[in-house]
Amino acid sequence: MSNFVFISPNFPKTYYQFPKAWKEVGGTSLCIGEDPYDSLPQVLKDSMDEYYRVDSMMDYDQMYRALAWFAHKHGKIDWLESNNEFWLEQDARLRTDFNITSGDNSASVMRFKTKSNMKAFYKKAGVPTARYHLTTTLPEGKKFIKEVGYPVIVKPDDGVGANATWKITNDEELEDFYRQNLKTQYIMEEFVPGTIVSFDGITDQNGKIIFCTSHVFPDPIMDIVNTRAECFYYSVREIPEDLKTLGSRVIEAFDIKARFFHTEYFRLTEDKPGLGNKGDIVGLEVNMRPPGGYTPDMMNFANDINVYRIYANMAMFNEGLYKTDRPYFCVYCGTRDYIEYQNHSPEIYKKYGQAICMHERMPSILGAAMGDECYIARFKTEEEVLEFMKFVYERKHSAEPAAEKAGKPDGKA
Repeated sequence: MSNFVFISPNFPKTYYQFPKAWKEVGGTSLCIGEDPYDSLPQVLKDSMDEYYRVDSMMDYDQMYRALAWFAHKHGKIDWLESNNEFWLEQDARLRTDFNITSGDNSASVMRFKTKSNMKAFYKKAGVPTARYHLTTTLPEGKKFIKEVGYPVIVKPDDGVGANATWKITNDEELEDFYRQNLKTQYIMEEFVPGTIVSFDGITDQNGKIIFCTSHVFPDPIMDIVNTRAECFYYSVREIPEDLKTLGSRVIEAFDIKARFFHTEYFRLTEDKPGLGNKGDIVGLEVNMRPPGGYTPDMMNFANDINVYRIYANMAMFNEGLYKTDRPYFCVYCGTRDYIEYQNHSPEIYKKYGQAICMHERMPSILGAAMGDECYIARFKTEEEVLEFMKFVYERKHSAEPAAEKAGKPDGKA
């Protein structure tokens, strides 16, 4: 297996490491993107054997012609991937049209593209999920509310991240939701009280998990997006046994092969009739690609490994099981420009410089969910993680709550 096509290699900016790793293991690294070649960073240029620019990656005809050119010049395409949720369905269509059998095709990709389809696979794995309703009419919505009660969560059934997601708490908000001119199918779910935890990793070509880890998300991304709050999450050194067991069963139920995976769960913070008791695991949703933003890099920092190289070795040679003692917790702190902080970069680096692995301005497309600026650091203990978070987020003055400062969300998609 040698010809690898990677879609959108410069977003996020660390994704140049996918074609780079492929090239390093002996493959031909071919990339498709929208930016002019001369504008690409040198590290990305060095990672590619060839680059094909299209005016728009949303134009399937242009994408098809780009792949046809690569196939004409280099021979059969063996692997195609973007590792980006937005492009998964188009990736599958290109694989189907070019008979690339190393990943999901147009039919199979839908099992993890819509949130309603995911429910059956969680059930197959023996993991409970929130009751749901695919929205149609207000009377049907009220019927569902009568069954599960307020609050409920509404979000696009086929959507990326927490975009257009919010909580409905009363009849007035419910009626407002149905008055909107929604252009996509929405799913309505009962509210689940819990902390979000993830089970993330990579499977080999036979579906065996060769690397896995877990992250804790104290605040739901939905709340972060809707109130422009700060984004804080971290990886753990030890995956809880129940999460690892159930997470592995979910990956098996979805029949995930030769992919990154990012699966999400609630850890119940109180008893929830029909779902479980406080502390139990409840399925949320799955994303069969790497966790968002710079989380793959966090995996590297936490484990002293290279997940990009692990992926390339798996794809090229179907290699191995990667064991790690997970030497570090790795934490992400996303800050907001509108908040006045007590400690800025000089103070943070003075106190924590040896622990900081990355410090970046976030691309605007990721800013709503992940903050305007981020600090990624690693520590041996969870206590140090929380101390770092408190230091980064210490306010200069008694700041207004995020929702008031930024403008309260109007509840519209």
